[in-house]
Amino acid sequence: MTAHLHTLGVAALGRALRDKAVSSVEVTSHLLDRLAAHERLGVMLASDPEHALMQARAADARIATGDAGPLVGVPIAHKDIFVTRELPTTAGSRMLADYRSPFDATVVARLAEAGTVTLGKLNCDEFAMGSSNENSAWKVVKNPWDEGRVPGGSSGGSAAAVAARLMPAATGTDTGGSIRQPASFCGITGIKPTYGVCSRYGMIAFASSLDQAGVLARSAEDCALLLSAMSGFDARDSTSAERPAQDYVAALGRTRPEATAGQPLQGLRIGVPKEFFPDALAGDVESALRASLAEFERLGARLVDVSLPRTELAIPVYYLIAPAEASSNLSRFDGVRYGHRAEHYADLQGMYKASRSEGFGAEVKRRIMIGTYVLSHGYYDAYYLQAQKLRRMIADDFQACFGQCDLIAGPAAPTVAWKLGATSEDPVANYLADIFTLPASLAGLPGMSIPAGFGSGGLPGATTAMPVGLQLMANYFDEGRLLHAAHAFQQATDWHTRAPAGVAKGEAR
Repeated sequence: MTAHLHTLGVAALGRALRDKAVSSVEVTSHLLDRLAAHERLGVMLASDPEHALMQARAADARIATGDAGPLVGVPIAHKDIFVTRELPTTAGSRMLADYRSPFDATVVARLAEAGTVTLGKLNCDEFAMGSSNENSAWKVVKNPWDEGRVPGGSSGGSAAAVAARLMPAATGTDTGGSIRQPASFCGITGIKPTYGVCSRYGMIAFASSLDQAGVLARSAEDCALLLSAMSGFDARDSTSAERPAQDYVAALGRTRPEATAGQPLQGLRIGVPKEFFPDALAGDVESALRASLAEFERLGARLVDVSLPRTELAIPVYYLIAPAEASSNLSRFDGVRYGHRAEHYADLQGMYKASRSEGFGAEVKRRIMIGTYVLSHGYYDAYYLQAQKLRRMIADDFQACFGQCDLIAGPAAPTVAWKLGATSEDPVANYLADIFTLPASLAGLPGMSIPAGFGSGGLPGATTAMPVGLQLMANYFDEGRLLHAAHAFQQATDWHTRAPAGVAKGEAR
């Protein structure tokens, strides 16, 4: 069994551990070996095998005493945006190359309390700014389905690691789609809960009113297990929702009174916004999504035509608000209070300039400059304030839709994963790829991406089919309904079980 441990998801691995069919030490050792053998994917930034094995031994001891919760002994890894006491935290930036946190982020601490084993820290776009994971200061992450393509960003390291079966699940963060888009590109399941459900304490801030922790895993069931452990009020986070931790696993089995065994989603209304299926949507993506929506209908759901008229405005609104907040949050990294300090400078002003120039990458600098501009005197009212007003209108559009439906469905991205370097000279092309994930982020709504088929990417002579993700969105704090619908779909389909060629045999492409 050991040779195939990497094929097990969180739920299946938890059951095997509780049944003592395998030990956490065996699983952890196996996955550490796989991570070492797949370094070329660029997913891992830091690891401490000895500490991971120490955690695994402690988990095995807990299981031996009968303390066998669903996550005890399950190895995972954390996006390098969460601070950790035992491992370095860089946020994918040279600015934090030498940083060691004196504490664990709440998300990290809660998952550790639940018994998970930490395999290491996962690569990400610098300060979570990017849609391709090409903006990391350390190395580029490759998509395991086709190593010549991006995995999506900014949680690309998390998505690629789970897709390549290097670990059953990983944490991520989603500011404008950074869980949902890479989940789509890598053919896995990813969920961003309602803003405030998971604590932001210890999560290095990009845009404070948008950042939210979430999960990337194989299935909705796996996501539910991890999200249950991560959620709940945290007094140390002023943006934390004052709600207790939720049992999202129980929600998987909840059905409406009219549901039947053959149609578990009977009575569920799924809104399909016309704005999410424009002419510009790639044909291979639309075909896969339409087939998936037809499957939801077979499961008893009813499709409802709805409209989100301000969808196109989400891009300019987000790329004013997020850079403005980034400009404020990243001002602390000046070489004095926090972050890299340049070795050569003539005076204090020169030290600030040199330290920030050396520490930040091109995309981070770009967003800081945009954000500083829109917050400056004379432009605040014209840009930032107007963007905030439109943000409220986008949220109102969603509420109008939820008067007609229970969930909203559409693409997570307009295309499948693109080639590495394809948008390196055109940052706006990266920004446009976020059009379908930004609205829910601006409204603070929960959303997830589930595997829904494959597309060719429209490339001449393409021989590798690339994953397509279906995005589902729900109203505030309705993650249970979201996970239930996704779970029902995954019980009837096998898209979420597909893996890159060779992975099941222990090899990677």
